[in-house]
Amino acid sequence: MKDNIHSKAVNLIFTGDIGFDKYMQDRWKDPELLSPAVQKFFDSGDHVIANVEGPLIEANDNGSHGVFFHSMNPEAVNLLDKIHSDIWNISNNHIMDAGLDGLVNTRCLAGEHKAMTIGAGVNDIEASSPVILPESGGIGMFGVAYMSECIPATSTEPGVFRWDAMNKIKERILEIKSKCRWCIVVAHGGEEFAAMPNPYTRNRYIEYLNMGADLVVAHHPHVVENYETFPNGKAIFYSLGNFIFDTDYQRVHPYTDRGVLLKLSFTESEMSFEALGTRIVRGREVITDDELPPVFSDIPSEDYELLAPLSANAFIEEERKKMIYLEPERFRNASEDVWNSYFFSEEPDGYFKDAHMDLSLIVPLSRKAALREWEKSKLEKIKEYILTMASI
Repeated sequence: MKDNIHSKAVNLIFTGDIGFDKYMQDRWKDPELLSPAVQKFFDSGDHVIANVEGPLIEANDNGSHGVFFHSMNPEAVNLLDKIHSDIWNISNNHIMDAGLDGLVNTRCLAGEHKAMTIGAGVNDIEASSPVILPESGGIGMFGVAYMSECIPATSTEPGVFRWDAMNKIKERILEIKSKCRWCIVVAHGGEEFAAMPNPYTRNRYIEYLNMGADLVVAHHPHVVENYETFPNGKAIFYSLGNFIFDTDYQRVHPYTDRGVLLKLSFTESEMSFEALGTRIVRGREVITDDELPPVFSDIPSEDYELLAPLSANAFIEEERKKMIYLEPERFRNASEDVWNSYFFSEEPDGYFKDAHMDLSLIVPLSRKAALREWEKSKLEKIKEYILTMASI
């Protein structure tokens, strides 16, 4: 007879983005922050992987981050305890906002509360080290984060395990698969406020599966995106949106009050999942359960190809809103020449050629939406959802 730890199903719950600053400052103190249904969902998990979007340390911006600076009162760990989070994903573009002290304090706090961390460390070995769970034949996971705005760890410097370190990522995947039945890559990447992943992001996550990973669970867009399952049983969840995270910068964009809690259930032979929709009730700043957003659907390859130009069109509209908010004098009444000089340059924050915020690729794709090939997709609710943002 097999040991029960290997034969019984185990439930892993993943959150969307968590940040206790800006509108969520001190909200961890409210005993009614989470609705009963949300708390019950967490209570049903064996492990909870929280996406901790920034360091837990009392710190102020040194002037270099502006509206993008994020840190949290260390006492917010009480909420992480309440949701039973025993794994913190700290691979993101904010974990180094308070420097080495912020990173070290966060990792130490996790250890004090019997939680493990993935995705960032004082050197590249620590940042890339996986967490291994013994259940269901073994489940291994590690965190990666996108280029440019995420400080990469080196042999001597702190930072994140970057998602373009493909050889090292493959080594980690093969290392996990040599010991475990399951391998999960927790990724922080893709463009903010995009309804679906842009093609180079999707291709990167598929490459992780081709390397041997079984699942990719992703964050960073601050809105919920679709997921995709494959005939070999593998899957990608492209973005779980915001769980506890709310800023003026995000309120410029639709759907940033929505999130998904994802429960992955594993046995030695199969994986299944269920999800709970969440919503930030603005004004009260509490988190309630809600219907899943229509975009949180399994979009197969053929539909993705049809819908990608429409999604890109919607993303470009959101990028315009973002830049008007950030630089109103330059962009509020800007001509198309001004916009094109921005789009077709290396200027966008996080730009990395052919890989992230490369608007010189996304803009031409967005213009293909005018051909209306996306109308051939039968995913009517998803088309309607994306059209609320698009300019078609």
